[in-house]
Order: sequence, then C-alpha cells, then structure tokens
Amino acid sequence: MAVNASELRRGMAVDFNGDISVVLDVQHRTPGNLRAFVQASLRSVKTGKSSDIRFSSQQKIEVVPMMTTKMEYSYKDGQDYVFTDPENYETVTLTPELVGDAKNWLVENAPVTVTFIEEKAVSIEVPASVVLTVTDSPEGIRGDSANNVQKPATLETGITVQVPLFIKTGEKIKIDTRTGKYMERA
Repeated sequence: MAVNASELRRGMAVDFNGDISVVLDVQHRTPGNLRAFVQASLRSVKTGKSSDIRFSSQQKIEVVPMMTTKMEYSYKDGQDYVFTDPENYETVTLTPELVGDAKNWLVENAPVTVTFIEEKAVSIEVPASVVLTVTDSPEGIRGDSANNVQKPATLETGITVQVPLFIKTGEKIKIDTRTGKYMERA
C-alpha cells in the first residue's frame, strides 16, 4: 500500500530504496516561498543504521504491514533471549542487540510486546513499570535522614538502582522502565 509522504507517521514501517525501515520521526515543513517537504528519520531493519531523508510531500512511499504480538520472556539461551507466545506456545529467539536495554527488566514470564515486519522481529517493548526483587542492598546508616537520601540496590536482573534507605534485601519494588528509577514498594 502506497501513501503520500505527508501521511507518514512515527512507528510506521516503509520500503525505501528496497530496504525496509521504521519511521523514527517525521516533520512536515513549508519554508517561505518554496514547496512543502517532509523530513523523516528512518532506521533500517537490516543494518540498524538511522538516516534523515527528505521527501516531496506528494511523493508516494510504500508502507509495509507490521504486526505486534504480546509475548512472555522464557529464558536466556547462551547470548540470545527466548520469548514465548502464551496463546500458541510458539517461541522466538532474539539477539542481545535487538533486546537492548530491555534485558535489564526481563525476569521469567515477564510480559513484552514484540513487533514483527514480514515475520521478522524488529523491536521489543517492555511494560512502563516492572516489579523486581532486591537481591543485595546495604543497610542504611543511622542518622542519614537528610532529604530523600538513597542507597544502591542490586535487583534480580543484575541492574543496580537507587532506592530509599528503608528498602531491604528480599523486598519487591516497582521500577519505572523508561527512567530506571524506583517508584514504590510492591
């Protein structure tokens, strides 16, 4: 299906110069007395490289259908990560490069959203917040009660975050996956 460049939206997948790319950002510009154009940032699915492309606003661009699937993290197989579809139990193995920083929030049976283009996984998205167990957290020093004093705590995934002094080893805490910050006890 082809659309005008002015109809491009963030998150769409397009076939540009024979390479499938995901649209990262789109800006429609009309400079002074010149013709309008669309400035788009595209990231190649094959190479992972981003590029800024300028299209005429009436230029036709081929849109590639995308499919998102709710999956659950199962286990780590060597360097790769294995995810399972809870409805039909099909598995998908993703590389560490594709998983990226999401690995910091993955525990067994953690829900994720995997996006596929032409049956190839291209991105993974974790929920906005996750509940993780604190595996190591030093005791807070008595008298350390100045405004909002925090200490480091290591979580079950191996990542270290700053938490309030009252959090102890073995407690479950809620973490914002977008910022990596402590939210509350779970």
